[in-house]
Amino acid sequence: MACIRTFTASCPSSADEAGLRYRLTVLDLQLFAGEKTEEATPKRKEEARKKGQVAKSPEIGSAFAILSAFFALKMLGPYIYKELADYMRFVLSHFSTADFTINQIHLILLEFGIVFLKTVLPVALVVLVISLAVNLLQVGFIFSLEPLMPQLDRINPISGFQRLFSLRSIAELVKSLCKLTIIGYFVYRFIMRETAKVPELIGADLSESLRYSAGLVVDLALEIGAVILVLAALDYFYQWWEYNKSLRMSKDEIKEEFKQTEGNPQIKSKIKERQRAMAMRRMMQEVPKATAVITNPTHFAVAIKYDKSMSAPQVVAKGQDFLAERIKQVAKDNRVAVVENKPLARALYATVEVGDAIPPELYQAVAEVLAYVFRLKKRLS
Repeated sequence: MACIRTFTASCPSSADEAGLRYRLTVLDLQLFAGEKTEEATPKRKEEARKKGQVAKSPEIGSAFAILSAFFALKMLGPYIYKELADYMRFVLSHFSTADFTINQIHLILLEFGIVFLKTVLPVALVVLVISLAVNLLQVGFIFSLEPLMPQLDRINPISGFQRLFSLRSIAELVKSLCKLTIIGYFVYRFIMRETAKVPELIGADLSESLRYSAGLVVDLALEIGAVILVLAALDYFYQWWEYNKSLRMSKDEIKEEFKQTEGNPQIKSKIKERQRAMAMRRMMQEVPKATAVITNPTHFAVAIKYDKSMSAPQVVAKGQDFLAERIKQVAKDNRVAVVENKPLARALYATVEVGDAIPPELYQAVAEVLAYVFRLKKRLS
C-alpha cells in the first residue's frame, strides 16, 4: 500500500521571534511500484493459459446444453414417441399372456437397450457437440494437467474457510440469488399464462394430453434456457473482467519480466558498448590500408580504399568530430593522403556504411579524388 510521510521543518525567524513552522507532506511514489495496477503482458497471459487459467463462464455451457437438449427433443419428439410406442406395443403384445422366463426377460432388456440408444443417443450427441463447440469458442483448445495436480492448500480448512467467505464467494452467492429470482419470475409468468388452457384437456384424448404436456415442458425449458443464456452472456463479461483483474501486474513485475525476456538493460548496454569499441578498433586498423581520406575538413572524415581487383571503391572507415580527427591523425602517421572535399565527405558519410562500396552517383567525384591521389603519389615517387 502507498504510504504518506509527514514531517515538521523549522524555518529561520526574521522579524517574528517565534519563527514560522510548517508541515510538508511528501508522497513516496516508489511505494506504488508494488501495486498491481498494470495490464497483464502477453507473456503473463500465455503462462496463465498454459496453467488452464482462462476467462470462461460455465453458465454459457449450461445454457447451450439446456437449449440444445430440449430443442433436439422438440425436433425429434415424434420420432421418440413412435419408438417408445412401438416398444410398448411389442412388450404388451408378446408378453402379456406368456410366462416370463429368463430368455424372455433377456429379450425385453435387449429391446429396451436398443430403443434407449435409438431415442437417447441422438439427443446426447447433439448436446455433446454443442457443448464442445461452445467451450472451444470460449477458450480455444487447451490441454493442461496442472489444474488436476493435488494442492495441499485445497484441503487446508483455514484456506477453505477464507475462500468460503471471500469476496468472490459473496459475489457468486449474489449472482446465484439473482439468477434464481429472475428464472423463478419467468417460470411463474409461464405457468400463469398456460394455466387457463389446462381445463381444456379434461375431455381430450390421452395422446393429445401427453403431446400437449410434453410440448408445454419443452417450451418452458426453451424459455428458461433463453433466459439463462442472457444471464450467461452477462456472466461471461464479468468473468472476463475478473480474469483480467486477477492477472494484473505491478510495475516491478513488468520490469522483472522485461529483464528475463530482453535481458538486463545495463548488461545489454555494456555489451553494445564493447561491440562498438571492437568495431571502432577494427575500423581504425583499416585506415592505414586506405587509399585516401576525404575530409570536411574538421567535422567529417571518410577513408576509402581502391585497387584494381575491386569493381568500385570501398569505404573502410568514417567518423565525425573526435573520431574524424583520429582517422586523419592515423592517416597522416601512415602517410595516407588526406584530401579536403566538403560536399563529397558529407555525401559519403551520410549515404555509405563502413564496408560498402560507394554508389554509382558518386563515382565521378571519387574518381577525381583518386586520380589526384595517384598523380600525387607518382610525382612524389
